Amino acid sequence: MFWTSYFLAVLALVLAWPVPVLLSRAAWPARAPFTAMVLWQAIALAGGLSMIGAMLIYGLEPVGDNLIAGLRALAGMVFLNQPTTALGFWHLFALSAAALLSAHLVFTLLLTYVKIERQRRRHRELLALLASPSSDGPGTVVINHDSPVAYCLPGGARSVTVLSDGLMARLEPAELRAVLIHENAHLSQRHDLLLWAFAAWRQALPWFPTTRYAQLAVNSLIEMLADDVALRSESKATLIKAIALVAGGQAPSVSAARPAGGDGSVTGGFSTTGSFSATGGADSPRTTASRVSRLLSPEPPLKPAYRAMVLAASALLLAAPTALLIVPGLLG
Repeated sequence: MFWTSYFLAVLALVLAWPVPVLLSRAAWPARAPFTAMVLWQAIALAGGLSMIGAMLIYGLEPVGDNLIAGLRALAGMVFLNQPTTALGFWHLFALSAAALLSAHLVFTLLLTYVKIERQRRRHRELLALLASPSSDGPGTVVINHDSPVAYCLPGGARSVTVLSDGLMARLEPAELRAVLIHENAHLSQRHDLLLWAFAAWRQALPWFPTTRYAQLAVNSLIEMLADDVALRSESKATLIKAIALVAGGQAPSVSAARPAGGDGSVTGGFSTTGSFSATGGADSPRTTASRVSRLLSPEPPLKPAYRAMVLAASALLLAAPTALLIVPGLLG
């Protein structure tokens, strides 16, 4: 199993540094945001699986020819008090690291979810006191605030889109419709789940470049996906004008209207930076600029053949470590 652990370790390193750096600098994701989103998810999952798998395979190498045989031998040592002399110090260290990392990732994912749910519950309580129903449709409420703000609070049947008086005073009806369509796209496509997963991944492994690049890229891609939904019903000029009008809004802070954070507790917001944030806080000027540039100077969509290649590469990224870990044991 030595070469399997070596290959998985190399794959984990490649997916932790050069691949996310190159992908974050590429221009094509703006031409195919959904395809790029799939690739980012494949990189994250394959990277984590390769990292844990490499340590697990190396640690079990002395007691089994494959992962399943090694796990059986390890179970015998743990539950049947079989001798552990076959495992050296570094093998035990690798097994311990794999177990701790796996537990850390799962715990961080669950902890992030608990924090998000707690924030959403508190925010719903505030909205029940401060917001009033909007005439723009069910599930939409208005808060009395001068800042141009629009965001979504996910929660299944309890999901709500929040608008501010400042936003509604600045926008024409068509522009307001574009904002609402954009926000509803965040809810219908469950962007909050993606943000939750990538936020948890970054909190669990903040020292990995992949986590930072992935979270920034996912935030931007989610906004592009919601923009594309809005463009199906409203004109490009209307959407650009809406972003520009909100960007020009002079307001000291939006903290009184919505919580800040990057964990997906609040999804999709029109802030004073002129962006539709899917992070629970205002988008960065860089994200807003990239979205406006994409609308002003649109590139042709990525060709179907290229999209198919990227999707195939994503599938291969997930299949390779999975096959290396499971198939030898099944064949054996």
